[in-house]
Amino acid sequence: MTNIAIDGPAGSGKSTVARMLARKLEYVYIDTGAMYRALTLKAIENNVDMNNEEAMANLANNTVIELRPGLLPGDSQDLYLDKRKVTEEIRRPDVSGHVSLVAQHRGVREKLLTFQQEIALQNNVVMDGRDIGTNVLPNAEYKFFVDADIEVRAERRHVELTAKGYDITRDAVREMLLERDHQDSTREFSPLLKAADAILIDTTSLTPEEVVNTMYSIIKGA
Repeated sequence: MTNIAIDGPAGSGKSTVARMLARKLEYVYIDTGAMYRALTLKAIENNVDMNNEEAMANLANNTVIELRPGLLPGDSQDLYLDKRKVTEEIRRPDVSGHVSLVAQHRGVREKLLTFQQEIALQNNVVMDGRDIGTNVLPNAEYKFFVDADIEVRAERRHVELTAKGYDITRDAVREMLLERDHQDSTREFSPLLKAADAILIDTTSLTPEEVVNTMYSIIKGA
């Protein structure tokens, strides 16, 4: 199986290009961030202390997360939390504001790591997240790290959220992204890092199509 790892901070465009690349290659697209978001949603709904390592590990071990594939290769997968479809709910701002806190816990990451690696063993995948190239798929055939200027990232995420009907200011989105960057890059276990052998792509002034074409050319050796 061929595995492609794409990492980067929130708003860098990694999920968009990962999904597009998977469709172009006819691979399975895996959004690992959605899994952490699902667990965050469950913690919020059940008033679980997201600062409590033991409580969150216990929640993870008693949660069933499923990814059900779309009709075509590369299609976004519907995510089910304990057999309930939560594909849209996990994108709520309150979930976004807490997901990095949940993702910092070793017990949570170890539980989801096993699930992610099992999928990659059985499929050709394009997997995106924050520790794919360094921890989840360290032996991936191709690794990319995408990044962009914080102002551009904030604008992208603000457009995305307002299009879904959320009432949130661009400044609030920017602060939320900066906080997530700090939490993701400074957490003790499996922080957001560029793998030594990953190819860095700055998406600030590039369209998603341009990024995907660059990745595709590298993979195909064009």
